[in-house]
Amino acid sequence: MPPAWTLRAWPPVYRTAQPPPGRFEHAATHLFDDDPRGGVSSGQTMWVCPSSDGEVGVAWDWVQVSHGVVSMLDPMGVLTNMKLLGRSGEVLTAWQAARHLNEIVFTLPWQREVARVIGQRSRALPRAGDAPMRVPPRPAARTWVLPDRLQ
Repeated sequence: MPPAWTLRAWPPVYRTAQPPPGRFEHAATHLFDDDPRGGVSSGQTMWVCPSSDGEVGVAWDWVQVSHGVVSMLDPMGVLTNMKLLGRSGEVLTAWQAARHLNEIVFTLPWQREVARVIGQRSRALPRAGDAPMRVPPRPAARTWVLPDRLQ
């Protein structure tokens, strides 16, 4: 997987503050080389959605907070090549766009993919007494509900 920050070099895709048409697909999940026997993993995951304007990518850092539980490291740190536009056509600030980007992240089964990658590492480096990591079920499809005006 190329580093997530390379998304900034992808051609920008300008979109209104709504999800791109199409579906985000898992591109890659990377585990950082922290202490694999320490029980705490961290890394990045990247998802891509094709659109008529070009590929839209989103990526973020995650951390394993306990066995079987992973979380976004920084909800304000979602990287993307998508430039979200407000009602007047202005590009939203990072602060304004964060809510919309986090809504996209919420709809993705990213924890399942991260759990799968952590599980692969765990099988390669077995530790005594560890139970297998429970993979969360994929949530039902979400409906996007966006306000008529930006808050």
